[in-house]
Formats: sequence, C-alpha cells, structure tokens
Amino acid sequence: MDESIRKQLTPGARVTVTQQIPHRDYTWTDEMHGTVVSYQQKQTGSWFAHSKNDKLWLDRLSIRKADGELLTLNLDEYSSVSVEPAEVVAEAK
Repeated sequence: MDESIRKQLTPGARVTVTQQIPHRDYTWTDEMHGTVVSYQQKQTGSWFAHSKNDKLWLDRLSIRKADGELLTLNLDEYSSVSVEPAEVVAEAK
C-alpha cells in the first residue's frame, strides 16, 4: 500500500476498500464503505513466515459501516483503499 494512503487512514476518515480473491477461473470482488476506527500493522501467529521476528506482519484496517457493523480487514496485494476527501465527508453530514 502506498505510504501516502497509510498516513490518511486515521480514525474518522471515510474510506472505500475493494478486495479481490483470485480463483482459477474468476476473481471474486467485494467493496466495503465505512469510517476508519483503527489502522495498524499486527503480527500473525504464522510460524512459517520467516519475516520480522519470525512473524508475518499484516496491515489491519477496522472500519464501521453506516449500519454500525464493525469490519476488520486484512489488507494485501489484492486490496485497494481509497480515502474520501474531507470536504466530501463534511457535505455528507
């Protein structure tokens, strides 16, 4: 993920996250909209990752949808995050 987007993932920011899961014959795509609750890099319990401290570090984004549902998303190379400009958020209120 681009560093400029990471810096914008602050609590209260409105985002659209598109995630894709590739299959052999097709790609499953899902799009989520919500408000950032938190963004952090957390390690997994993966024993085979052989990365920093022998753990695999993942970008985790928690967002709250308009209906109040809380989602925790693991962001990978098949994920796309776009942050809505602040003026668009202000107009929506």
